[in-house]
Amino acid sequence: MAREPSDQQNLDGYDAPVIAWPNVRRLLDEGTPQITQAPGSGGPDRHTWWLATVRPDGRPHVMPVGVLWVDDAFYFNAGPGTRKARNLVHDRHCVLTVATHPFDLVVEGLAVHVSDESKLARIAEKYAEAGWTPTVRNGALYAEFSAPAAGPPPWDVYEMTPATIFALGTAEPFGATRWHF
Repeated sequence: MAREPSDQQNLDGYDAPVIAWPNVRRLLDEGTPQITQAPGSGGPDRHTWWLATVRPDGRPHVMPVGVLWVDDAFYFNAGPGTRKARNLVHDRHCVLTVATHPFDLVVEGLAVHVSDESKLARIAEKYAEAGWTPTVRNGALYAEFSAPAAGPPPWDVYEMTPATIFALGTAEPFGATRWHF
C-alpha cells in the first residue's frame, strides 16, 4: 500500500490551487522517462537529481546523484570516500531536489545506509531497468562505470524515506504545496 502524507499545506501566495499529491505520486511512480538521466536524454527534458548534505563544519555540500523511487523511498549511491558519503556518516539529514514538469520537487529526510543484500539486489534490478547494470557484492554495488560524482567502486546505497516533500508548480496552474509524512 502506498504511503500517504499525514498533512498538506498550500504555500502559494497567488491563489493557485493545492498541487494534488496523486499527481506527484504518479510522476514518482512512472519514473523514467519523466525523471531520467539516461544517456542521450540531454537538453530541457533531462532532469538531474541533486543531493544536499551537511559537512561536519556545517557548510552545505551539493552534488548530482542518480535517484530511484522504489516502495515509497528514494535510493541513491555514493562511493564511501566521497564527500557526500562522509557527510552522511556525520549527519544523515539530507535534501534531494529535481526540476521537472509540471512541478519541481524538494524532498527532505534522513539517508540510511542499506546493507541488506536482498534489498540491494532489488535496487540493483531497478537501476538495471533504468539503464545501469550494477552487481551486488559484499553489501555494495559494483559496475564497470558510474557517474563521476559517485566516486570509484564500490558504491554504497542509501535509502531516504521522505519526511517532507515540497512541489513547486512550473506549469499552469502553478502553485506550491508541502506534505509531511
